[in-house]
Amino acid sequence: MKDQQSASEIAKLVRSRDLSPVDVVREAIGRIERHNTVLNAFVALRQEQALADALDIERCISAGENAGPLAGVPIGVKDLEDVAGLPTTFGSVPFKDNMANSDSVHVARLKAAGAIVVGKTNTPEFGSTGFTRNLLFGVTRSPWNTDLTPGGSSGGSAAAVVSGMVPLATGTDQGGSLRIPASYSGCFGMKPSFGRIPRGPFDSLRWTDTESLGALSGSVRDFAIYLDCVAGYDPCDPDSLPKPSASYASLLDKAADRLKIVWCPRFGGARSDPEVLDAVSNAVTTFSDLGHTVEQVDLEIPEVKRDWQAIASFARHGELSGLLSEHKADVGRAFFAGVEAGGKVTAKRYAEAQRARAALNDALRSIFERFDLLLSPATATTAFDARGRLPESIAGEPVIDPLEVTPFTYQFNMSGHPAASVPAGLTSLGLPVGLQVVAERHRDDLVLQVCHQYEQARPWRHLWPSEPRSAVEGDR
Repeated sequence: MKDQQSASEIAKLVRSRDLSPVDVVREAIGRIERHNTVLNAFVALRQEQALADALDIERCISAGENAGPLAGVPIGVKDLEDVAGLPTTFGSVPFKDNMANSDSVHVARLKAAGAIVVGKTNTPEFGSTGFTRNLLFGVTRSPWNTDLTPGGSSGGSAAAVVSGMVPLATGTDQGGSLRIPASYSGCFGMKPSFGRIPRGPFDSLRWTDTESLGALSGSVRDFAIYLDCVAGYDPCDPDSLPKPSASYASLLDKAADRLKIVWCPRFGGARSDPEVLDAVSNAVTTFSDLGHTVEQVDLEIPEVKRDWQAIASFARHGELSGLLSEHKADVGRAFFAGVEAGGKVTAKRYAEAQRARAALNDALRSIFERFDLLLSPATATTAFDARGRLPESIAGEPVIDPLEVTPFTYQFNMSGHPAASVPAGLTSLGLPVGLQVVAERHRDDLVLQVCHQYEQARPWRHLWPSEPRSAVEGDR
């Protein structure tokens, strides 16, 4: 929202005592009350505790103590993660009373940095789709056009940020669930390198390595500060990486070297709507204007779509089939069918999927030996129906498989590379389009530095709708 301050601005003003964290939280709650009935971004709130947390921050600052880099910043937490005192429902009816007794590592680190959790944001059932709808809480809608989806599976977080309810909200990304809503909603979203942000604690260790934690934000700087607060090893998660030696935020304004960038409009052979491709192609010229060398190549890479699905469904079946079998009537049909399909993945098929990942790794290794960054569209279309009805065609060809709508993201979950979506522009109907920026593993710093450089050249927050728009308003 035009008059909403960024997370970094709020924290700076709170630390200097020029802004009361209590007033900040009250303003966030007011925005939620004003917009959530239409958008359904938040599904659980903790107003009283959030105001109490804000008072604690205020006392801390008055006493001359360090309140943290996110002091007084109200945030939303995607309803796949634990926040003490709130249910973690996973967007699923059988888990509606699944009360969390403690915070996840991710949330605990955000609180320790001074962030104030105001509530939980909506997600499709167990984060399973690229739009946000479930049987427990219903449909989440886009601030740009309330007939359309903000994306998924971190759609509640994206709608909360772009509508101005909060400046930052957490998410997860197992196949594009941060980058898809960032693209459809016109904000910044990044899947860091696998392991950069620790997951857990777990009842059972995760057996797949395709999911990363992250966030949606209004600016790259906000995300960099956030990542500084949450990155680093935790013994709860044996896959977590050591904390980087340098601060991500401190590197943003460092002059980037002249980079070699590959622009792949048809990455992996995928097609995009013409207006999407035009907007992203135009955005790519910014990198040349900034002094980088950009080469357009339609890279051929191994197709791992079915392998990604096999790995994800196999793990989900193992984790959930016993729990959901007695609640079949309360679970989405498509979601339940996906869980059941995982039971048909044999050891041989699982091994085939891992061999496909090895081939993908080899292809990406070759690309990043030649180039510093890879650019592609983030999604093949703009946002579609909020209830999940997919576009009928892309570039004049019928859509047969749902993943044809989001064909550019899941590869980097299979590989573990850091990948972000930045706003590329708006279509003739005023809908956001996203540009995906990918770097070699563990070069999260490079993704953030270049995305920040791009943002300075092509700012986007002033384009956000000042109020949620109806379908009629969105067509004007």
